[in-house]
Amino acid sequence: MPLVDASMENLPVEVMVDILSRLPVKTIIQCKCVCKKWLDLVSDSYFADFQLSRSPAGIMIYHDSDHNKENTGYHKSGIWVEVEDKPDHHNLPHNRVMSLDLNLPGIIHPVGSLNGLICLWQYNRKTSNTYICNPITREYMILPKQKYHRKEIYADVTYGFGVSSVAREYKVIRILQKSLSPAEVYTLGTGQWRSLGHVPYWFTGRCGQFLNGHAHWTIRDQDSSKKICALDFDKETFELFPSPPPEEAFIYFDCLGVVRGCLCRCDTYYSKFTVWVMKEYGVKKSWHKEFVIERCMDPNLDLLRVEPLYPIEGFEDGTILMASYQNKVFVYCPQRKTIVDREVFGGYFYGLSYHPSFLRLHNFENGRVQLF
Repeated sequence: MPLVDASMENLPVEVMVDILSRLPVKTIIQCKCVCKKWLDLVSDSYFADFQLSRSPAGIMIYHDSDHNKENTGYHKSGIWVEVEDKPDHHNLPHNRVMSLDLNLPGIIHPVGSLNGLICLWQYNRKTSNTYICNPITREYMILPKQKYHRKEIYADVTYGFGVSSVAREYKVIRILQKSLSPAEVYTLGTGQWRSLGHVPYWFTGRCGQFLNGHAHWTIRDQDSSKKICALDFDKETFELFPSPPPEEAFIYFDCLGVVRGCLCRCDTYYSKFTVWVMKEYGVKKSWHKEFVIERCMDPNLDLLRVEPLYPIEGFEDGTILMASYQNKVFVYCPQRKTIVDREVFGGYFYGLSYHPSFLRLHNFENGRVQLF
């Protein structure tokens, strides 16, 4: 437990914020217990914004937990793993910095992570719920039921989570596909879902990738080619977005992701795996073929024809961390033009980029926030 130094107690608030925000997240949490002054300071939105600008890179991994005692199905727990990314090396350690387990039965799918907040969708045969949580503050909220809620099929739902660029409002988008029901949006703090009208596209991803005030999905058009659709979180409108040029007629899988602030798309063909990166947001000509992996490079890449790879994180030296759903993490090194696979956790898991923050859900909704 950190000790309070009298000289630090007399420092201006701006200086204390600067000092505390440089500490490891777990140390900051301990500092909240030192004195009321530090508790109030760390709980303030000014500190949350300042610390977020220095928030370390990490990955939140959701994986299968033990079968619960009530025999209602598997549930997933989240594990925050820190990532070292320095000019001379990077490392993905196995040590768990912090865990997140809401003990929810059924299918738990991470919708997205933004500024320390994580959106989760829980689905089982009896219910369907949407959660917003912050593992650092140990807060979570259950969003109200959607206006057009029905007993949907798991494959029919896609989500988006992000914040509008102008109004800075956090929003959750939910789309029921193969349905006459309109898309709906929930703005944190309003307490209700609103209709966005019917979406004339079929989205191929479980959730939209958020970047620059937009959520992005791949869609299958009438000509069977893969295109990209984007939702503007300020205008709340859907429109087609510049896509990479087509290479072959048939793509097994495609996945969108965000790597080091750039939108990217991973395309799986019969004999190869291609990663495109959009160097300049919204500019079609800026799509760059980052690398191509021939399946003959590694027999383990036969997996690519069974399920998609999706990008999780990128490192300063150009290395890209990708994952499959079958307990595999693939690391591509551009200098050596090699790809290696690593086993992380047993069973199904899903990983997403995560930057911890002290942003409090109480800033958005009073009365609905709970602790876990």
